[in-house]
Amino acid sequence: MTDSEREEPGLQEFNAVLAPYACHSNQSRGRRFAQPPAPTRSEFQRDRDRIVHSTAFRRLVYKTQVFLNHEGDLFRTRLTHSLEVAQLGRSIARSLRLNEDLVEAICLAHDLGHTPFGHAGQDALNECMNDYGGFEHNLQSLRVVDVLEERYPDYDGINLTFETREGILKHCSRRNAQLIEQRESGGVGERFLHGWQPSLEAQLCNLADEIAYNAHDVDDGVRSGLISMEQLCSVPLFERYRRQTLEAYPHLPPESGQRRLLNETIRRMLSDQVYDVIRATSKAIAEHAPQSVDDVRRLPALVCFSDAMRAESTALKQFLFRELYRHPQVVGTMALAQRVVKELFSIYFESPTEMPPAQAAAAMASGEAMKRARVVADFIAGMTDRYAAREHERLTGTRLLND
Repeated sequence: MTDSEREEPGLQEFNAVLAPYACHSNQSRGRRFAQPPAPTRSEFQRDRDRIVHSTAFRRLVYKTQVFLNHEGDLFRTRLTHSLEVAQLGRSIARSLRLNEDLVEAICLAHDLGHTPFGHAGQDALNECMNDYGGFEHNLQSLRVVDVLEERYPDYDGINLTFETREGILKHCSRRNAQLIEQRESGGVGERFLHGWQPSLEAQLCNLADEIAYNAHDVDDGVRSGLISMEQLCSVPLFERYRRQTLEAYPHLPPESGQRRLLNETIRRMLSDQVYDVIRATSKAIAEHAPQSVDDVRRLPALVCFSDAMRAESTALKQFLFRELYRHPQVVGTMALAQRVVKELFSIYFESPTEMPPAQAAAAMASGEAMKRARVVADFIAGMTDRYAAREHERLTGTRLLND
């Protein structure tokens, strides 16, 4: 009896609607530790469920997107960002006949390895790890699901499928890919050595991530007062939908009009970007005509914007980088956040017993500085913003950030 025949009727029906170039759960390349199939869930549904129940996923609620967690209750966090990416990803996947469950699993897991304080924290930790192999959040996300989660008696990590792990590892240096390949021949590092693409589901998650953060950073930026609607009028992608909204609703109430105008503008912008991806990707698939996932891997990236939308999206990204991410208030806060990370690393590396017992024991078990540094990096990367701030205050007596 084949794997497909062993599946419940609902799973057979689901697989029947998928395109031949989509990832079918009954054709998965499997898990690092073999397990019998579940009676009512596909392999990718199981991945999604394991991610949602992980400790690292829960911590995302207190990890920075752009604004530190304490700076406002309504700003996005890594958790809400991941949920928005998953929603966009599933919507697009259904239209393209891709595997929605796999897309959702990758989207929910893609930021599990992010440090506290967003990219500022990652940059600081990478600097601390410069002599010990460096630090990169995509690789750390894979490390979280492969090694650091402690949920099962039989193995470390949460034992996800190859396809989900492949999607989590969005970027990887050749050196790190070679190290992964040494441990796992033909595994998730192999494509970086050959210049292959990941699955269409993984490609889709990458683009859904970009669409989501551009849109919600506009929303959070205006809500914070650091950028204004007037500034955004210089961005063609935003201005087009703002004008459409004003034409459709010329009499928005003054007391709530600006908030409604912003929300509707962003909604229209998101919708058109989604439809653009569906059209452009469908065209690319038709041109290259992949017949399997293996075909997809050896073709150029197929999930894409149209040229016009790509140019406009890039212009919006450049605006946000210039006006929001490099705003003096954001830069000032992030400089303090980087100091927190660097000083924590220095203290823990020199005095491992300042960490909880399990991490302290692991750090001292080997006399190798490389292994000690990695234990410290794992511990810091897993921190929430507020825990890192409190630990820094405890260890230094200096309060740099509110929590």
